[in-house]
Amino acid sequence: MDFESNSWIGERLCYYPRLFGGVMLTAALLGVSTSYLTGISAPTLPHFLPNLSIFHKKKRGKKRIRVYMDGCFDLMHYGHANAIRQAKELGDELIVGVVSDEEIVANKGPPVLCMEERLALISGLKWVDEVIANAPYAITEDFMNRLFMEHKIDYIIHGDDPCLLPDGTDAYALAKKAGRYKQIKRTEGVSSTDIVGRILSSAKSISQDCSNSSLPSKDDNMNHVHAEEKMSKIDHISSFLPTSRRIVQFSNGKGPGPNARVVYIDGAFDLFHAGHVEILRSARQLGDFLLVGVYTDETICELRGHQYPLMNLHERSLSVLACRYVDEVIIGAPWEVTHDMVTTFNISVVVHGTVSERNSSTGEEHDPYAVPKNMGIFRVIESPKDITTTSVAQRIIANHEMYVKRNTKKEASEKKYYAEKQYISGD
Repeated sequence: MDFESNSWIGERLCYYPRLFGGVMLTAALLGVSTSYLTGISAPTLPHFLPNLSIFHKKKRGKKRIRVYMDGCFDLMHYGHANAIRQAKELGDELIVGVVSDEEIVANKGPPVLCMEERLALISGLKWVDEVIANAPYAITEDFMNRLFMEHKIDYIIHGDDPCLLPDGTDAYALAKKAGRYKQIKRTEGVSSTDIVGRILSSAKSISQDCSNSSLPSKDDNMNHVHAEEKMSKIDHISSFLPTSRRIVQFSNGKGPGPNARVVYIDGAFDLFHAGHVEILRSARQLGDFLLVGVYTDETICELRGHQYPLMNLHERSLSVLACRYVDEVIIGAPWEVTHDMVTTFNISVVVHGTVSERNSSTGEEHDPYAVPKNMGIFRVIESPKDITTTSVAQRIIANHEMYVKRNTKKEASEKKYYAEKQYISGD
């Protein structure tokens, strides 16, 4: 135990208790004697004793553990978000490295999202404290020392799935050798490879729709399109198993205060991207509590076509919940904002962005925001980015052959992983 010591007197008093007692008794007698004897001066007790604060224990703040996790984070999904959440639980401050475009091209092939978009997605996660842009794909000795010395990193985190370099070596071998490596559990049921596969399968339906649009036998052709679309979705059906515990882990667990200004925004939030992050940030700035309505799969299918949504309701809800600007989510929100909804959730303002996707004529027949408009609480806000789910998907479709080749290789490695995987505790 460490103590502060201002002089040798304090140290001697600690180690010689009998001497200490004698000194106190002598001082007391001298103090009393001065009332009877004149001309004799003696030091008073308070001035003679050392400052008792020397016995107070030093107050040292607990060292905050800083952990580092990196990744490509291309086609950001709830699996990435859950990995980030788990990493944050291993420390007090989480620093996330986002691998550069050049490093991704060299090790995995061209990314779908550029660095700016991936940075926006990572920065928008509620568990992230700092971000390092243009991180290397492999943890080199120089970069590891930089993490330890400049960024004061205590541990480097990665999932239990193998991360191999093109030469077959472990990308985290040095961190493991240094004893500064910790592992988290991979989130099952989703991956960027899986999402690319879903988009490539949906592309077949989109192409079929376009090629058959001018043919005379419309009903027969549409039945053929729907059959093709159903078969393609079977090939890449989501294997995510939602649990109530996962929803609780992603939730803030707090409701709005009695006088809070509740802002409501709704949408599909399919294939969660940087445009979603920025519009949610803008909406949150208009109040104290942001409530987000996530449409059902059936609503999106009716509004956008049979190839959508690419992500199911629970997958989309978790992605929205992970955003730092979101306070609460309505899972399976109705398309129309009703008076009952406004009253139930004490909504102060309903907002909608200038960029949205809607393919059917349903929106033209009925205005889903008629009630909040009549109440005078509806507001249109400028969408900071013009990115959409379709525009992201088109990047993959435009480079169809390249992504098919890339996915064939990745899907083989993922099938091997699932075939050989064993139970690992964690969440």
